[in-house]
Amino acid sequence: MPATAYSGNGQPRWLFPFVASVIFILSVLPLARLAATGVASALRGEAGTLLADPMLWEATLNTLTTSFLGMVAAVLLGGGFAILLTLFDVRGRGALGFLFMLPMMIPPQVTALSWIGLTGPSSTLLKAIGLAPPLGSPQPLYSIGGIALLFGVQHAPLVYLSMRSGLLALPREGVEAARLSGATSGRVLRDIVLPLATPGVAAGAAIAFVSGVGNFGIPAILGIPASIYTLPTLVYSKFASFGPTTFADMSVISALIALLSVAGLAVEARVLRGREYRTIGMSGQAAVFSLGAIRRFVEALLWLVISLILILPFLALLASSLAPAYGVPLTTETATLHAYQEVLFRQSVTRRAFANSFTLALASALGLLLVSVFLGYYIVHTRSRVAALVAAMAEIPYALPGIVLAVAFILLFAAPIPLIGVSIYGTIWIILIAYLSSFLAVGLKPVVSAYRQVDPALEEAARLAGAGFSRRMRDVLLPLIAPAAGSAVILVFLIACNELTVSALLWSAGTQTLGVAIYNLDDSGSFDLAAALSVLVVVVVAILMLALELMARSLPAGALPWRR
Repeated sequence: MPATAYSGNGQPRWLFPFVASVIFILSVLPLARLAATGVASALRGEAGTLLADPMLWEATLNTLTTSFLGMVAAVLLGGGFAILLTLFDVRGRGALGFLFMLPMMIPPQVTALSWIGLTGPSSTLLKAIGLAPPLGSPQPLYSIGGIALLFGVQHAPLVYLSMRSGLLALPREGVEAARLSGATSGRVLRDIVLPLATPGVAAGAAIAFVSGVGNFGIPAILGIPASIYTLPTLVYSKFASFGPTTFADMSVISALIALLSVAGLAVEARVLRGREYRTIGMSGQAAVFSLGAIRRFVEALLWLVISLILILPFLALLASSLAPAYGVPLTTETATLHAYQEVLFRQSVTRRAFANSFTLALASALGLLLVSVFLGYYIVHTRSRVAALVAAMAEIPYALPGIVLAVAFILLFAAPIPLIGVSIYGTIWIILIAYLSSFLAVGLKPVVSAYRQVDPALEEAARLAGAGFSRRMRDVLLPLIAPAAGSAVILVFLIACNELTVSALLWSAGTQTLGVAIYNLDDSGSFDLAAALSVLVVVVVAILMLALELMARSLPAGALPWRR
């Protein structure tokens, strides 16, 4: 073994250049290109014309309004579920929590389509049961309120996760002491539990707001038909009507989206500043309060909410996919599998979209598995500030709205790559690289968690016995982190399969993904085909989530987002 092959801490000398190259290509370079274009646009005075456009500020107001109202709805819905499922003796909490998390994993455009199929005068499901509004009635979801409502449904699981994590960390001794002192359950909740849960509520609210700011699928399906534009859909419309200042305009709007996202997180930090939330005592198991005589009522209410936000919209989507055309009542005589036959066997576009999405998802999952194994090892085993910086830079692309990241990669690869003169713009490769950047944090977190749970003495003993880096990885570390790595592969595959926001700007003829295909089918008026494709996507999501659920016991804590 050459003496120069390893550094003083036992890491191979190629590891840091590999890590630095990955972070530079997937995070630093695209964001730097976006920033440079925005600055150049401002210096040339092109940004002034855009900033003077009333449509920009109307879209900004719509973005703030829908994101704020959606945040309120998400906090009420997600916070209520977090408190009831974590602190009270609700039966079936596992199934309720799993179902409540499904909307987060379902693509936003599918959520929008399912609710369109559930409401309005053309609802196949409502017509089948005789409850459809009269023809000519407006579709209530084509509005600011409709967009905000679906933001609340889509992002409530984020609040649920954040608040549940805080509730699980409550000190058991403090809660029990209060109860033994004679405090009622309501008093304990008001004076102890909820104040200590403030960080989780604030973090969940901030994440819900930021997710609303960057959400493209729901405003595209519900807002564009009603000429209600948010900043992400304004970027899309600018790109669709390509002009000499398109790139400059997109960079400025993207910067505005990023600023709103940062502002949302800053407000969260401001809310928590100067307050102390540290607790003393054992945590990890929330105190369970008894609902007593109202338990059945509360359980029925929880299942009713699950039915309203998940089961009924899915049934409406299914009904729409079985009807011969949108708005035709579904009966035993009219029911048909025509839409499924079209999207699976006859439509070359949807077949190609299936192939593209599965290929991109698999390539992203396997590529990020390889990257995460080495990146995670470096982050956990390197005692320096550089490792913390690497971890932070890996998080940034995932934290940014997808539309911002897509614009960054368009700007980066619009021209041929220097030196080699090859252009990947308009090919499937630009989508793959954008996916690798966007989902890097998703694939990295479970692997880092697994590395942190491995006793360092195991690797150190192997190193002292003369095992090289590759031997230690193969025989010691990889077998121990394999369950987490497997969950990371499935998570990345699951999210990448249903992605729309990034690929909406990066696709071209022949590179459509499932998310793009669903949006284009609805946009062209083929609602039944879009519904059928959406049903298939939901089924795939549910199967993959169930597969992860079966693996849960062998995974490190926090590997599955809905089990935190």
